[in-house]
Formats: sequence, structure tokens, C-alpha cells
Amino acid sequence: MRQEIAESVDRGDYPDGSTPWDRPAWQDEALGWVGDRLADLGLEERGPRAVRLRPWSVLVRLTVGEGAIVWFKANPAASAFEAGLGQALATWVPAHVLAPLAVDAGRGWSLLPDGGPILRDVLDRGPADPGAWEEPLRQYALMQRALTGRTEELRGMGVPDGRAAVLPEVFDEIVATSHGLESAERRALIGQRPRLVEWCEELASTGIADSLDHSDLHEDQVFARGGGRYAFFDWGDAAVAHPFTSLLVTARMARVRYGPDVLPRLRDAYLEPWTGDGRTKAELRRAVALACRLGAIGRACSWGRIFPGPDGDGSAASKETSEATARWLRELFAEEGLWPA
Repeated sequence: MRQEIAESVDRGDYPDGSTPWDRPAWQDEALGWVGDRLADLGLEERGPRAVRLRPWSVLVRLTVGEGAIVWFKANPAASAFEAGLGQALATWVPAHVLAPLAVDAGRGWSLLPDGGPILRDVLDRGPADPGAWEEPLRQYALMQRALTGRTEELRGMGVPDGRAAVLPEVFDEIVATSHGLESAERRALIGQRPRLVEWCEELASTGIADSLDHSDLHEDQVFARGGGRYAFFDWGDAAVAHPFTSLLVTARMARVRYGPDVLPRLRDAYLEPWTGDGRTKAELRRAVALACRLGAIGRACSWGRIFPGPDGDGSAASKETSEATARWLRELFAEEGLWPA
């Protein structure tokens, strides 16, 4: 019998949200798996336990041994690939990610060590210096370059396909199925499809190999490990895509913190590892502008990766998903992007 552990539950803005944690049998199975994996490591949960429930994940903070922290994460079916992806990244690019303590790739479960302070903590404590983002972006770009030969393996483990070659078809599907669009908006988006195809063809013509796009890279998704080292985590929104699409969310968040004038500086810091392949700075910057336009499609798709409610729709989470999907689709053809496109 499992020992009683003091437990707090945080449902955030989703008090009525449905997750598998609410099913006692699933909870027993998950905590049993955690207990077995901890035992394999010579550890035992001591408590207290903090549970964070969101439509897109179950995250449990566990205290083990003499106060050490580990984390259990469970993903919905649409992002269950994250468990296996985390394990693969720890093998392929260990300097840039956390190595899981254990995974169950089939069930989308991960047991993770504590990664330490996140980049937001560092930014909040220090002066308002946008240069603090430059080194994380360089390291992230180096990681992406190291992964350019892994795209077929990534797709094989279920990471969604967001390559420029398939984006028009992805666009067709998400526009057709989005419940947050009015009929007139849907028609307008379909009318813009030729423009989208042109962007995809131009971006593909740059010859920059596809890689892994985090798709939600911001200051809460980066561990500041000390000594100028950073680790990237929370890959549930990831896709195989043009690498430069990763800058979309990063730039939007940096603009909120520092203002728009910082964007060229951060873009160029990210682009440093991509220079030297015979492409001019102007060509690389143009590719960034295109990729950040097209990255809105990946963001629209990622909002569908949530736990289904009891009836599959009608919940607050489903409504938010529909609204967010439509919002990103509208942004795709907005008059002004982050950079001229």
C-alpha cells in the first residue's frame, strides 16, 4: 500500500479542467510507476508532493531522500512523444538538455531531475539587459544544428511534421477544423493560401536543413545552469520544422520585456552559428522573417494537444484552444510581422 504523502494541487485557471490525475486508478498506476523507478535509483518519496494540473500536462513535484526534488510529467496523447524525445535528446545533445531519470515512451511519462533556476529568475534578478538572452540563443542554435541530421528519427518517434514542404497541407487541415474561426475568416484565410505557398517555397529554397523547433521557447523553458550553460526543456509543443521558426515565441516575449528595438540584436545572436555556409546576413535575416511568419501555423496546431474532457469538447480548455488556434491563424497574414516578410 502506498504511503500517505502530504499533497497540494494547483489547477491554475482551469478549476474544472479534466486530466487523468482525477481518475484514482490512473493516479495509482502513475505513482506506482514513479515509486518503482525511484526504487531503481535507490530513492524513496518522502513528501510533500505538489501537483500542477493543466489541460496540456500533469506535473508532479516530488521530494525524495533528504530533500532532493524530482519531477513526474505526463503528456496527453498528442504530445506523448515528449517522453521519448527527451530521452533521445539526452543522448544526442546532452550538453543542451536535462537527462531524464526514467521514461515510459508508450504512455508519455517522464521522471526528471530538478533543473535548477530558470532563465526568468535570472532576468528578474538582474538589470534590464537584453544581452542575457544572447548566449542562450547561441547555444540553442548550436543544438539545432547538431540535430539537422535527425529529422527522420524525430518524425519516427511521433514529433509532428511542420516542415515547409508540408505546411500548406497542415494549414488546410487546421483552417478547416478550427472552431474559433468565423466563416468569413475561414474564406479569407483560404484566399491567402497562394501567398503561404510562396513563402514556403522561398524558405525551402534557402537550403537550411530542417531541425527540431521547440515552438514555445521563452524564458520559462530554459534552465540557467551556471557557468554560462543553459538547458532547454518542455518539448510538448515541438515539431520538425525550419529551425528559425523557434524565434517566433522568443522574440514576442523579449519584445514584451525589453521593447521592439531588441529584436534585431537577439536575431543576430541566434544567427551567429548559422553563418559561414555561404549565405549572406541579408539572406539569413530574410529567412528568419519568413520562418517567424510560418511559425504561427505550428503554434496554432500545438493548442490542440490537450487532454480530452469527458465529452471531448465544450470545456473551458477546449474553448481556449479554439480561440488560441484562431488567433494564431489570424496572425499568420497580419500586415506587420515581427520583421518585414
